[in-house]
Amino acid sequence: MMNFFSGPMGWYTSILLVIPAMLLAMYAQIKVSSTFNRYLQTPLRNPMTGEAAARRILDANGLYHVKIRQVPGKLSDHYDPRNQTVNLSPEVFSGTSVSSVSVACHECGHAIQHKEAYGPLALRSLLVPVTNFASGLAIPLFLIGLFVGIQGLEIIGILFFACAVFFQCVTLPVEFNASSRAIAQMEMTGIIGSEEKGAAQKVLSAAALTYVASMLVSLMELLRLVMLARSRE
Repeated sequence: MMNFFSGPMGWYTSILLVIPAMLLAMYAQIKVSSTFNRYLQTPLRNPMTGEAAARRILDANGLYHVKIRQVPGKLSDHYDPRNQTVNLSPEVFSGTSVSSVSVACHECGHAIQHKEAYGPLALRSLLVPVTNFASGLAIPLFLIGLFVGIQGLEIIGILFFACAVFFQCVTLPVEFNASSRAIAQMEMTGIIGSEEKGAAQKVLSAAALTYVASMLVSLMELLRLVMLARSRE
């Protein structure tokens, strides 16, 4: 049987594995941007900024020490467990829309996870330095091994890349759980009403899709590396 991943064209043929996942990733980016911008024009029934909403949720959960900071960039929002800060982009920090408040509360979901020692978040934090190291070396080591003919380097490159894929797999439950916590907290603290819940869920679901797409791209890339390595045997 012909092996389509061997020979001079093998590298290019293997790209076909990744294309569907890459298209999904592109769609996810467009989806999150369009959904965020759509509900950025939808004000809350009881207007409050993303910063105020975040402060309400943090205080309601006894996280008085967690600071809220404004950081540059668009959709650059994140929770930093190292210094326990909720970092919000300008549109989210000062915005009074469904999008702004939903994203701000999502980041508070991570802060609550941290307080409760949520397992997947703790695991992801432990994996960060390992993943940063491994992901930077994975492709260079694999390529050197592939073109020089050193199988050991190919295997190390694949294992390093697998670390990055595992990190993204761990990230999925962390993000979905933070969104669930955000919706529950927004309702419990009176930030949103029942008529606004659906819009908030759409914003957070669109954001979660980007993590799913990113994981699939990496998974297909890992499969591609494995098949290229096996084609040399």
